[in-house]
Amino acid sequence: MAASELYTKFARVWIPDPEEVWKSAELLKDYKPGDKVLLLHLEEGKDLEYRLDPKTKELPHLRNPDILVGENDLTALSYLHEPAVLHNLRVRFIDSKLIYTYCGIVLVAINPYEQLPIYGEDIINAYSGQNMGDMDPHIFAVAEEAYKQMARDERNQSIIVSGESGAGKTVSAKYAMRYFATVSGSASEANVEEKVLASNPIMESIGNAKTTRNDNSSRFGKYIEIGFDKRYRIIGANMRTYLLEKSRVVFQAEEERNYHIFYQLCASAKLPEFKMLRLGNADDFNYTQQGGSPVIEGVDDAKEMAHTRQACTLLGISESHQMGIFRILAGILHLGNVGFTSRDADSCTIPPKHEPLCIFCDLMGVDYEEMCHWLCHRKLATATETYIKPISKLQATNARDALAKHIYAKLFNWIVDNVNQALHSAVKQHSFIGVLDIYGFETFEINSFEQFCINYANEKLQQQFNMHVFKLEQEEYMKEQIPWTLIDFYDNQPCINLIESKLGILDLLDEECKMPKGTDDTWAQKLYNTHLNKCTLFEKPRLSNKAFIIQHFADKVEYQCEGFLEKNKDTVFEEQIKVLKSSKFKMLPELFQDDEKAISPTSATSSGRTPLIRTPAKPTKGRPGQMAKEHKKTVGHQFRNSLHLLMETLNATTPHYVRCIKPNDFKFPFTFDEKRAVQQLRACGVLETIRISAAGFPSRWTYQEFFSRYRVLMKQKDVLSDRKQTCKNVLEKLILDKDKYQFGKTKIFFRAGQVAYLEKLRADKLRAACIRIQKIIRGWLLRKKYLRMRKAAITVQRYVRGYQARCYAKFLRRTKAATIVQKYWRMFVVCRRYKIRRAATIVLQSYLRGFLARNRYRKILREHKAVIIQKRVRGWLARTHYKRSMHAIIYLQCCFRRMMAKRELKKLKIEARSVERYKKLHIGMENKIMQLQRKVDEQNKDYKCLVEKLTNLEGIYNSETEKLRSDLERLQLSEEEAKVATGRVLSLQEEIAKLRKDLEQTRSEKKCIEERADQYKQETEQLVSNLKEENTLLKQEKEALNHRIVEQAKEMTETMEKKLVEETKQLELDLNDERLRYQNLLNEFSRLEERYDDLKEEMTLMVHVPKPGHKRTDSTHSSNESEYTFSSEIAEMEDIPSRTEEPSEKKVPLDMSLFLKLQKRVTELEQEKQVMQDELDRKEEQVLRSKAKEEERPQIRGAELEYESLKRQELESENKKLKNELNELRKALSEKSAPEVTAPGAPAYRVLMEQLTSVSEELDVRKEEVLILRSQLVSQKEAIQPKNTMTDSTILLEDVQKMKDKGEIAQAYIGLKETNRLLESQLQSQKRSHENEAEALRGEIQSLKEENNRQQQLLAQNLQLPPEARIEASLQHEITRLTNENLDLMEQLEKQDKTVRKLKKQLKVFAKKIGELEVGQMENISPGQIIDEPIRPVNIPRKEKDFQGMLEYKKEDEQKLVKNLILELKPRGVAVNLIPGLPAYILFMCVRHADYLNDDQKVRSLLTSTINSIKKVLKKRGDDFETVSFWLSNTCRFLHCLKQYSGEEGFMKHNTSRQNEHCLTNFDLAEYRQVLSDLAIQIYQQLVRVLENILQPMIVSGMLEHETIQGVSGVKPTGLRKRTSSIADEGTYTLDSILRQLNSFHSVMCQHGMDPELIKQVVKQMFYIVGAITLNNLLLRKDMCSWSKGMQIRYNVSQLEEWLRDKNLMNSGAKETLEPLIQAAQLLQVKKKTDDDAEAICSMCNALTTAQIVKVLNLYTPVNEFEERVSVSFIRTIQMRLRDRKDSPQLLMDAKHIFPVTFPFNPSSLALETIQIPASLGLGFISRV
Repeated sequence: MAASELYTKFARVWIPDPEEVWKSAELLKDYKPGDKVLLLHLEEGKDLEYRLDPKTKELPHLRNPDILVGENDLTALSYLHEPAVLHNLRVRFIDSKLIYTYCGIVLVAINPYEQLPIYGEDIINAYSGQNMGDMDPHIFAVAEEAYKQMARDERNQSIIVSGESGAGKTVSAKYAMRYFATVSGSASEANVEEKVLASNPIMESIGNAKTTRNDNSSRFGKYIEIGFDKRYRIIGANMRTYLLEKSRVVFQAEEERNYHIFYQLCASAKLPEFKMLRLGNADDFNYTQQGGSPVIEGVDDAKEMAHTRQACTLLGISESHQMGIFRILAGILHLGNVGFTSRDADSCTIPPKHEPLCIFCDLMGVDYEEMCHWLCHRKLATATETYIKPISKLQATNARDALAKHIYAKLFNWIVDNVNQALHSAVKQHSFIGVLDIYGFETFEINSFEQFCINYANEKLQQQFNMHVFKLEQEEYMKEQIPWTLIDFYDNQPCINLIESKLGILDLLDEECKMPKGTDDTWAQKLYNTHLNKCTLFEKPRLSNKAFIIQHFADKVEYQCEGFLEKNKDTVFEEQIKVLKSSKFKMLPELFQDDEKAISPTSATSSGRTPLIRTPAKPTKGRPGQMAKEHKKTVGHQFRNSLHLLMETLNATTPHYVRCIKPNDFKFPFTFDEKRAVQQLRACGVLETIRISAAGFPSRWTYQEFFSRYRVLMKQKDVLSDRKQTCKNVLEKLILDKDKYQFGKTKIFFRAGQVAYLEKLRADKLRAACIRIQKIIRGWLLRKKYLRMRKAAITVQRYVRGYQARCYAKFLRRTKAATIVQKYWRMFVVCRRYKIRRAATIVLQSYLRGFLARNRYRKILREHKAVIIQKRVRGWLARTHYKRSMHAIIYLQCCFRRMMAKRELKKLKIEARSVERYKKLHIGMENKIMQLQRKVDEQNKDYKCLVEKLTNLEGIYNSETEKLRSDLERLQLSEEEAKVATGRVLSLQEEIAKLRKDLEQTRSEKKCIEERADQYKQETEQLVSNLKEENTLLKQEKEALNHRIVEQAKEMTETMEKKLVEETKQLELDLNDERLRYQNLLNEFSRLEERYDDLKEEMTLMVHVPKPGHKRTDSTHSSNESEYTFSSEIAEMEDIPSRTEEPSEKKVPLDMSLFLKLQKRVTELEQEKQVMQDELDRKEEQVLRSKAKEEERPQIRGAELEYESLKRQELESENKKLKNELNELRKALSEKSAPEVTAPGAPAYRVLMEQLTSVSEELDVRKEEVLILRSQLVSQKEAIQPKNTMTDSTILLEDVQKMKDKGEIAQAYIGLKETNRLLESQLQSQKRSHENEAEALRGEIQSLKEENNRQQQLLAQNLQLPPEARIEASLQHEITRLTNENLDLMEQLEKQDKTVRKLKKQLKVFAKKIGELEVGQMENISPGQIIDEPIRPVNIPRKEKDFQGMLEYKKEDEQKLVKNLILELKPRGVAVNLIPGLPAYILFMCVRHADYLNDDQKVRSLLTSTINSIKKVLKKRGDDFETVSFWLSNTCRFLHCLKQYSGEEGFMKHNTSRQNEHCLTNFDLAEYRQVLSDLAIQIYQQLVRVLENILQPMIVSGMLEHETIQGVSGVKPTGLRKRTSSIADEGTYTLDSILRQLNSFHSVMCQHGMDPELIKQVVKQMFYIVGAITLNNLLLRKDMCSWSKGMQIRYNVSQLEEWLRDKNLMNSGAKETLEPLIQAAQLLQVKKKTDDDAEAICSMCNALTTAQIVKVLNLYTPVNEFEERVSVSFIRTIQMRLRDRKDSPQLLMDAKHIFPVTFPFNPSSLALETIQIPASLGLGFISRV
């Protein structure tokens, strides 16, 4: 394709610009080969002639089409070059507020300098499990890709984060680690992921500092390996650090700080544990005050210190070690304040008892004299002798700083080692992911050893990066089987060889360090001799012999040789280290153990950074000489070894690259500096990636995507069934040069620019088609309009012509009459006009002549005054001109003198430089000269001030004299004029006085007459008007009052209605919140219960080993035990709601519900107490019955009777104790509440006391009833016993003999004994529970007291309010009090009804038991007795033919019933063939029969087995939707049956009379209803989870990616990260898939007979999941935010709404859950330009949050050229309008949210007696009753 085809008129190009780097321009005419100049039109409106380079003749870079701008992946751009990359990043960063962009395999992250809400846990969950290309670029996407590849490929991974200081490297690495910690979790309960994250605050405090570029700059590099086990859960971590900047400890530049930990210590100096450190303000220490910026804005160092200490504690660093760290750090600060005084030129001393040194020695535990001596001296060792030499003050200061840096480096190493120990795991590591946070390429004005090491490391990393990129490109081409040629890329191996090879820079540096007299100058000369003119990458500066230049991959860098040797040696005096090693402080010698054991030292430069290498656990053994030799390894050698180890690690892993870019140097949020960005892009390798991609085939399309996008360029005959062949045929016609593209197996590969060319052809074709369509449509519309207008015109003409004819005739008749009238009228008008004009002319003449005369007079007067003004002004102008000239002359003289002085100063400075050494020798003279110079300057300043004052005084004097002169002349003129005017005035005044006297006389006479006449008239009129006004005012006041009363009444009613509506809404919201909280707690409880069961099973499998044989247990004991365990389970189930409600009780204020709960609990305790009393009574009866037996065998029963009596006495005593405790509690309550009776909370105490007294009265009543029943039983027993005691005893003896024969006496004795023990244990547990409840009641009393105090405070606050607010507050308080009282009364009424029903049932039970006892006693009578005594009548029930709706089964068949009906039941067969809810009906009919038999154990056992079996089935088949739906519907039906047949009036309204007869008679199963309700909630939540798991893979594909309306949206190029295709291939989900799944769900629920209201709630939850997941993906995918995608979403939503209409579910609330998604789709489609559009969007999107609206607008991307982007100003307008909206700042919806479920009562019309049990269920052992 020739250039002339692309460089045509209106084509846009990029041209270089010195300010903006690249500028956009447009061609004004076509380019022709041979043209030397391009005519361009710039965006700012200027025209430019752009000259081409005559040598290269390179044309400027072409711009990409607008639809490609802002792409997620830079490799998706058609033209890959530097300006395109820069522009794409700028548009995404500034316009769309997107900080992440892909560039092939690299994630480019731009620091926004602002907190963004894109790192929450909801975002992590959204990216978890997603493909890297399916979501917008993010650091979480890179982390997910690394985690996924680790699990998939079984290969270790690395994430390499690099960039300049302040670019956000540390934050990016921190977020990557947070992602791993959140997604993977830990393999143990030790919370390893929390420890990994806790290492960040520690390392930041000791390794980060404030710089001019970054407030939290990492001054070291680190590589963190996060270890995973075989299940890919975090088990530990390990950290390696590189190049710690030690020089910062002793020196900070201006506006910079030392390491954060020092300032945190100073900020926490007032803490009691830090008093011993003797710290103060940061400005008091030399090492923390040099930068002059001790505070970072927005950072509290004291809080950060607390976070650091918490992190240390979490990582297992003990308090003693923490205080040891702080002691060492404080010692470093005090060491920096140690001062030296010069004794002479070569020696110095420290003042005696120097306070900083004393503190340092105390903290370090070293001898003061010894440390003081070695700070001022050093030891020199020769072959024969050792000398101690004093050092100068400068050398001592340097030695002090070197010691401080060395101590800090050792402490840094120690902390890193301890952190690694805390993160180390004993579990074997299966794989790891490494996160490398390392410095980027650096170049400053002065570059030294630190920058050399950093750039050397970046050279190695860049080489590894280039090789990896090239390898991926090669693999892609080979996979697609296309021919490829070797891509030329920059190889920086020569630069690496220059640095690290033999006789390289590092080798020569190490060699020079070994020389005794080696200096930086000699090393520089060796470099020049070795590499200059031999290596093209090495240069020498022109004007320097102490520097060298290296051509790095990013730029040329000039390094200053000064300090290289010293920093490479890292010299610290050995004697000072020995002093520290002899410290009494145990931790300090530990820091220096590495010097003796380590292979190489870990400290680095004395003024630079430290490369850190992990030391082995065991020191290597060797000769002392060898160790000494190895100990002398230089810093450069250490760093090279560390770097090689790092590269080996990275090469053994799969790398992932994150390049952090710093957008500006001023830390302004969302500000983009193009120059700085280009520098970093060149340095970090992003442009190299682009260049490698552009050299091959950067644009890649699948055949299906290409066909979908460019179908418009094909003719119908070109379209074949084979998509691949179709694309080949079309491309051969469109692009003639076959080298511009290649066909792979699955993709088409294009060279750079070809996609833009195809887009141009596509746009031209669409534009031509649009023009043609517009032409036809416009012609048709105009033709139609013309015909309509012609027909209308003919009709109008007909009517108009008739009307005109009639009007013309009328006109002729009127014309004649008008002519006559006009004749006479014109004559009259002309005469009158003449008279008027004549009179007016005379008047005008008189006025005009007077006016002219007055004007003439004014003109003369004005000219006279003007002459005077001109005279004054001209004089003033002349004076000001003179002053201005003088000022200018003086200013010119000053400027000239300043120029001459500057020249002289420059000469002096040059001379000063030349004699710099001379100045050093004469410092005192120079100070004297400076003092003299200051005195001269001060005298000059005083002289200038005096001159200025003198000039000011002269000016003031001249101005005052001029004013006085002018005033004098003016007064003289006015005096002359006044003399002339006074004469005239006197004569005129005399004449006027005479005339006035005459006029006053006549007027006075006339006034007297008129006043008398008018006075009477005015008085009468005023009286009448006053009366009228009063009458109207009274009427108005009356009407106003009536109107005001009506308005007030309306307002009152409206406000009351509004308040009522708001209160009801608030109560509904509170109810839903409480229900949701309860259900969430229930869900959590079920999860923990399942976890407990799993652990229990594992423990049983691990611990218990099954043994052969079977051990028989006593039947009585086993039955009692099962009963006891069941009761404990019930107690636990009852405690669940109370436990779940405790947190809410703590949060909300105390109200009447607390009293209701107390009352309920007290009544429960009393009921339990009564049950125990009943059990004691039954025991008494058993003892009386067995008295005869005991008399027969006293040797056996005597001890047992004593034991029973003792137990009875103990039980009675315990009962009395409980009663006494209750009375004491009542007394304590009355005593404690008595002092506060008058308080507002006193009624609450009275209510509680009334409730307690009522409960006690009720207890006494029940006791009396029980005693009456006992007396009746005893009397009946006595009436029966005397009849024949002999026969009774014989019967007893026979029974005993039978028991002897059967050998069951001992067994019965053991059973009775076990029963007694069981009762004793139950009583003890009841006692403990009573004591606990008493303690709880005391706590409640205390809380009531606190509530009373709070009420008093509220009352005091109300009294301080104004009267209106006080009235409103009192009304609100009164309303709440009345509602609480109303609730209290309703609760009491319900409880009383409930107790009455329970007592009635208990009376029936007792009566029945009495009857059974009588029958049993009659059965025990012998035949002889029957003959003697009269026969008692026996009721023989007649067998009814009709069934009673009950099912009878045997106790031993219960497990079989549960197994066949629940565990092994197939839901599919039951749902299809049988009636819905059949298992629930069968279970309830079995419960009815057990209730009919009054067998409480059978009821309990059956219900418990049912609930446990349902849980077991759901646990086993919980992922099957049909199973969960089936048991949800049956559980609800079982719950409804228990309600419907409970006998309560509220549930019996809809029953038939026959159904009312089937109600339960003996047992109240309300507690079991609550348990079943909780079970139904758990099943519902499990059903929702199953729904979500099934729907989630379909939603994004079906709702967003699939094109339901084909052809609306085209496919854009996606770059290297391929997205999921929107074309419906095989296996992809569509909207029809979702609808089919919804139909399946609905049909299954209907077949299972689920309640309609419950189906509505399930559908609402399903639609919420669909809407939330769709909207969340829309907010995280830029490619989905377009106009066409909005149309697709709205169509998909309409299909979902149609499904709701078909199923009659529109009133389920499901449509409302889709409202946020609907509004987001509308937002994509509405107009987004003007302020009216902004107002419409704000009013329309009320279901979206502000963050979501702004995010959608930022992500909006045109798919075609006909769409426009959203401007930044429009988005800001939206933000301004929505700033007052109070909504959640969260960006994503909570897709895991589950609405609280309710189970409305739904009675069944099915008669129980008509239910048939099918044989397929295998329930033949059950019989209908």
